[in-house]
Amino acid sequence: MPAIPADSHNVIQVRGARENNLRDVSVDLPKRRLTVFTGVSGSGKSSLVFGTIAAESQRLINETYAAFVQSFMPSRGRPDVDALRNLSAAIVVDQERMGANSRSTVGTATDAYTMLRIIFSRLGEPHIGTSGAFSFNVPEGMCPECEGTGEVSTVDVDRLVDRELSLNEGAIVVPYYAVDSWSWQVVVNSGFHDPDKKLKDFTETEWADLLHKAPVKVKVGSNGFTYEGLVTRMQRTWLAKDREALQPHIKAFVDRAVVFARCPVCDGSRLSAAALSSKVGGRNIAECSAMEIRDLAAFVRELDDPGVAPLIASLGELLDSLVEIGLGYLSLDRTSGSLSGGEAQRVKMVRHLGSSITDVTYVFDEPTIGLHPHDIRRMNDLLLRLRDKGNTVLVVEHKPEVVAIADHVVDLGPGAGEAGGEICYSGDVAGLRASGTLTGRHLGHRARLRQSVRTPTGQVSIKGADRHNLKGVDVDIPLGVLTVVTGVAGSGKSSLIHGHLADRDGVVVADQSPIRGSRRSNPATYTGLLGPIRTAFAKANGVKAALFSANSEGACPKCSGLGLIHTDLAMTAGVASVCEECEGRRFTAEVLTHRLRGKDISEVLAMSVAEAHAFFPTGQAHTVLGRLFDVGLGYLRLGQPLNTLSGGERQRLKLAIHMAEKSSTYVLDEPTTGLHLADVDKLLALLDRLVDDGNTVVVIEHHQAVMAHADWIVDLGPGGGHDGGRVVFTGTPARLVAEGDTVTARHLREYVAG
Repeated sequence: MPAIPADSHNVIQVRGARENNLRDVSVDLPKRRLTVFTGVSGSGKSSLVFGTIAAESQRLINETYAAFVQSFMPSRGRPDVDALRNLSAAIVVDQERMGANSRSTVGTATDAYTMLRIIFSRLGEPHIGTSGAFSFNVPEGMCPECEGTGEVSTVDVDRLVDRELSLNEGAIVVPYYAVDSWSWQVVVNSGFHDPDKKLKDFTETEWADLLHKAPVKVKVGSNGFTYEGLVTRMQRTWLAKDREALQPHIKAFVDRAVVFARCPVCDGSRLSAAALSSKVGGRNIAECSAMEIRDLAAFVRELDDPGVAPLIASLGELLDSLVEIGLGYLSLDRTSGSLSGGEAQRVKMVRHLGSSITDVTYVFDEPTIGLHPHDIRRMNDLLLRLRDKGNTVLVVEHKPEVVAIADHVVDLGPGAGEAGGEICYSGDVAGLRASGTLTGRHLGHRARLRQSVRTPTGQVSIKGADRHNLKGVDVDIPLGVLTVVTGVAGSGKSSLIHGHLADRDGVVVADQSPIRGSRRSNPATYTGLLGPIRTAFAKANGVKAALFSANSEGACPKCSGLGLIHTDLAMTAGVASVCEECEGRRFTAEVLTHRLRGKDISEVLAMSVAEAHAFFPTGQAHTVLGRLFDVGLGYLRLGQPLNTLSGGERQRLKLAIHMAEKSSTYVLDEPTTGLHLADVDKLLALLDRLVDDGNTVVVIEHHQAVMAHADWIVDLGPGGGHDGGRVVFTGTPARLVAEGDTVTARHLREYVAG
């Protein structure tokens, strides 16, 4: 191959990509341009962008590190692709929630708090020392009482133990301490207690050792292990983490056993008395951190000191970027773990905007999630700014407003799963509109306002709602109709619905939070579908059903039913390889001899929902598969690991399960996430069916097609944060368009007019 001049590396060349459902895809992507990838859910967009381009870029970079460093990194196999040329370093800006560490805040995650600390260490009166004196994450700055967490926890000992029993009788009721468990054995064999003595008869020393002993090395026979008190261990393993990130059963236990209260010494500010005494412009650093970012930006602009002028300018730019992206309603002291997926993605984005690195590839996954049409315009500006700094920007997105600003569009399809994985179009936006592809045909598609709205059968009243930024809201949610709750990011939608409606009886919530489960979990196990499938196989072959579970008797002994062998290579990254014995099919050879209508169990689990729906024409399996098909998941494979699903797919999977519960009220949080324009119509039909079956459906949503289709709209605002928290309109979409004077009204008016 002839040498290519150095300055002509202006396209990323993908040749023969076959990751997941991609069918030998070859495509050229212009560098230093904005490329948007479109196509229905499951068409192969993520497989191409994340699974192939970003994955290979990151794998190649990881290979440049020493083996010791690589041992701490996630292992990445080489994507199934013939060639990738002219890659640049890829930075993935995804919607994974930010760290579950309670010490991480918006301020620490963006470096804004670090800059603020330096400004305070220079300008603060009285002067109290270095910037570390203002950090709640180091001993010199943290409040000594709460150690910089801002809250103190009191453990209710009687929720941890039953004083009437001995250790041998199961006195410890903390999760993972059941009799004969490893943790229980450590306590019993530690030598600190008599395991047959009732806890109520313990001496003070025995109580202290059981509850509060600091970690100590203990030897039992020839084994050494670490013993620590119950409360000490809880503090370290559970209470130091963000509560929302704990497994549901642990979170439920912690909520029962522990009372959390604002620290009385620092009043929740996390800082030492000295740090709180030092002021700039009449405010201490905790007051600055608690301000909404847009107010803090104005405050910082008023500071004037030549000694820290460059720092003040940098902090001002960073805060302005957060405001511009629609996060002006957050405060720097907001914990990272409490941000939604969309908010987390936008915080990460701002971090990169200030970076001096250029000529990298930024990869975004639906950056408009959680954004009102008003905020999407700002997001577009930021994507263009990243591109104009000299970066390649790759965006997986469905919203026509984002597609419209692309320099280049790659449309995958034509369908999902087996029916997808091909390039349907690659070129500019005008060409896409004229291309006749599913995406091209739907770019100008508009849902119309409902001709006639349904009449409510009653109402649920919310009175004096005051969670987060809500200003004592009184609102009635009509029953028996489709209500859409809307408003700009941070206006209070989630606080109103999740905080004041979701916990009522008969209300089912389908959101996008991760589904707890191991790499063994898949749609078949999660929906209960595996039960009837195993029963059908057992009946047809006259054997027991447990044989057809890869988690039970039928599992391939070599890989324990995983289909993969995970090899830990100690100093270098571990690798996963397909099990040679079962060839990835997960079952023993004997199990695979049993067939149901010509198919073995591994072939059935490899089917898509749509194929399986036809394969099981009646019975419970057909019913469950029908629901999965109705929520737009016809392309998912029954055996696909749950951890490979997107947020939107997880939500639709939960919705399919809840549809069996004959609930009365469904709350859906942005159900259009991850949906192609053509699938939004199917979602609207599904919502209609739920309402026509006698249910109430409440949807938190920004998509104008869903607003137009609603019977009733509750609009919050007028802005976000302290500018929000009020109901600015309730009524029909037609009335909102005709008379409304809110941000939502203006955008919906524009949308309906086309």
